[in-house]
Amino acid sequence: MNTIHFVAMLTVLQYIFFGALVGQARGRYGVQAPAVTGNEHFERMYRVQMNTLELLVAFIPALYAAGWYWPSWAVAIGGGVFIVGRFIYWRAYVSDPARRALGFVLSIAPTIVLALAGIAGAVRAVAMR
Repeated sequence: MNTIHFVAMLTVLQYIFFGALVGQARGRYGVQAPAVTGNEHFERMYRVQMNTLELLVAFIPALYAAGWYWPSWAVAIGGGVFIVGRFIYWRAYVSDPARRALGFVLSIAPTIVLALAGIAGAVRAVAMR
């Protein structure tokens, strides 16, 4: 389970990193808080952070649920794919939003797989009682 905690905290740090990039973009492009529009480059970075937050709401519980029932190394690999996917998503979205598909797939697919693994593990645990 320690591996899963490590992966979960890496995803939190990644989100914080994206938040710091949004702060930098505010200064670079002159977008004063609380505004979230006004410069396309700022808006791209802001959307990366917000899209990551939206996905973390599903990913973190799915990671822990799957980790309860399945080997932590396997669950951690799924988490690693998610983290790499978010970095790919960030780089693609900031340069050309139309190229974000690979990063999105590498983020949503592990989230779905981990959620299904958590459900399957829970069903199996109930059935074995």
